[in-house]
Amino acid sequence: MFLGGVRIRRIYLAVGVGVALAVASALSMPQAAPANPASPRAQSASPADDPIGALLAQQALLGPQSAYPVVIGLKLSETEARTRFAVELSDPVDVRVYTLTNPNRVVIDMPEVLWRATDEARPSGRRAVQSYRYGLFRKGDFRFVIDLKSPVKVEMPQIVPPEGGSSFQLLVDLTPTTAADFSAHAGWPQDAKPSSTAVASLPQSAPRAAQSEAKRLIVVDPGHGGIDPGTHGQSGVKEKNLVLAVAKELRTALESTGRYRVQLTRDSDVFIPLRERVAIARAARADLFVSLHADSNDHREIRGASVYTLSEDASDREAAKLAEKENMSDIIAGVDLGGENSPVASILIDLAQRETLNRSARFAETVLTSLPTATMVRPSTPHRGAGFAVLKAPDVPAVLIELGYLTNVKDEAEMAKETWRVQVARAVGAAIDAHFSRESGPPERQVAAP
Repeated sequence: MFLGGVRIRRIYLAVGVGVALAVASALSMPQAAPANPASPRAQSASPADDPIGALLAQQALLGPQSAYPVVIGLKLSETEARTRFAVELSDPVDVRVYTLTNPNRVVIDMPEVLWRATDEARPSGRRAVQSYRYGLFRKGDFRFVIDLKSPVKVEMPQIVPPEGGSSFQLLVDLTPTTAADFSAHAGWPQDAKPSSTAVASLPQSAPRAAQSEAKRLIVVDPGHGGIDPGTHGQSGVKEKNLVLAVAKELRTALESTGRYRVQLTRDSDVFIPLRERVAIARAARADLFVSLHADSNDHREIRGASVYTLSEDASDREAAKLAEKENMSDIIAGVDLGGENSPVASILIDLAQRETLNRSARFAETVLTSLPTATMVRPSTPHRGAGFAVLKAPDVPAVLIELGYLTNVKDEAEMAKETWRVQVARAVGAAIDAHFSRESGPPERQVAAP
């Protein structure tokens, strides 16, 4: 639903360059005089009195990002009769709110915003809300997802203009309802439902004949991103940031050889659905797909890197549990799964992809030979198999590398170091070199995505 069915005319809080510079100076030098004493805004431009003005002043110095609305606060109130989310904004925004089942959740979509809230409240766990998450869903779209413990009805969202304050408020109220009523009204909005032919809109690579036959195309996939942070360490290291940093180092290492072209599935903190990551590799006719992740385990003493390839049957219980968790990424981000293909088993029955699986397995072993030069490898069964959705392309050799365990103190400490990230990227790059040096003849022509 859009805000009351009425499109609100956007109000921009303009900050002149002179005022921006004055406020920015005031943030670092409290005694500095205002640039324009006659201006009411300038006279009360301290961060405490005017947090919106201070933030916008800072962003005016950053360039185009200053045009985005700014979120400066999030408040949560819970009673038996109502749960309310109050989002403080610099500008009013159009929002779309809907509910999804399996699991039950509320999704709030809005245009891209800059999230600068610091006073976030967490749910008590005794009412309707179990947890929530937010982040950039794709460029231009921001998503807020609320996980539910009990069914709710979403009341009409409201935008409340400033009243003696300096911010707008987006109010989203949730009231108790029955499971039957929740299910009856849940579902992906038809005009927002992703197309099953989304791959057609992805950038297509030039035909192989028009490309340099000397260069292989490697697609590097930093896991998670945006609204889906992945796992995190005790010191606060987030998986999505760690793997993106390693992916960029790997791109640098590969491109510096002059033998490879490299494409990242994401090069910023944005969410990419799992099936779209696969589609990117197929549409680009990649020679190899490398997905990067960081593991977690309830047994915090376990550490070391491991490599996974696609398998109908998981190599062990832990592998199965990990694949299930990683495959939840789309659900975490509130992605519609109605158009998903049948399970992994339906892919594996096609004999045409047997060679692809064999090549994936050979590359996995090569990675495990190279990684010990840069980091510790898990001593027991480091090469594992499971039904990872991101490895499902039938015509692109693919592996998923778990770089280590963020739940292990020693692994996390290593991962936080830039030198470690550079060395690991070089080790994976060396494995890619060794893998292709053993494959004779020109690059095999990959099948274009249907």
